[in-house]
Amino acid sequence: MMDILETDAYDRRKRRNTSCALFLSLLPFFLSAAVFFYLWTPDSTASIISAGVKSAPTLLLAAVVLSWNGGQSVLGVVGGLLFSAVGDCCLVWPELFLHGMGAFAVAHMLYSFTFLSSRYTAYSSSSSFWTRSLYLILFTVGGGFYIYIYPFLQKTPNSDTLLPAVGVYIVLIVLMGALAIRTRNVATLLGGLFFMVSDVSLALQVFKVTAPMEHGNALVMVTYYLAQLLIAVGDVNAMNKEDFAKWKSS
Repeated sequence: MMDILETDAYDRRKRRNTSCALFLSLLPFFLSAAVFFYLWTPDSTASIISAGVKSAPTLLLAAVVLSWNGGQSVLGVVGGLLFSAVGDCCLVWPELFLHGMGAFAVAHMLYSFTFLSSRYTAYSSSSSFWTRSLYLILFTVGGGFYIYIYPFLQKTPNSDTLLPAVGVYIVLIVLMGALAIRTRNVATLLGGLFFMVSDVSLALQVFKVTAPMEHGNALVMVTYYLAQLLIAVGDVNAMNKEDFAKWKSS
């Protein structure tokens, strides 16, 4: 009985210490995000400096995940964050929109592969009725959204490229969102959904589906940074759960 109580107490201390250490390691991310929102305005001139300020929070998140999870995460969440940072830089210049979308597409693929890894599947299940229903809802919404913006994509100067590219991108981000739900990791799940909200908001504005929104760009960036933060935290938590499970079984 005492052994069980001591193990539970150790578990609680370990989780508390881990949470505190993780929060402290995330302080540079919060600071850089605050700097971005303080300096950024929708009409800012595209420059290397603005690209650096915009991508800094994502790069700092990559550094945090790398420090916690090690080099194995380079082909996972760290890689996804690095490609996202490339996408951040590209989207500063409107003419590099397709390049940015390509970088984010790679990021979503890396996230998807990560969510299928053993440390996530150990806590996941794809068999429940509600989980399957959410998959169906996500893919239905994704398909409906593509149909909805299709006429607007046709009006763009490079519609021949954008029409298939946006279609593929929607499939990838919906797949990422579905796999995030499958993990049953709350932070990961919310991160995937917030990423979808951010991209939908961006698409509605970029392709002029809606009238310009007063705080539209702020909505895109707040949900984007929040999504990346939650995905990063979810990955660190998943790794720590796996390590603790190994400790208990040893």
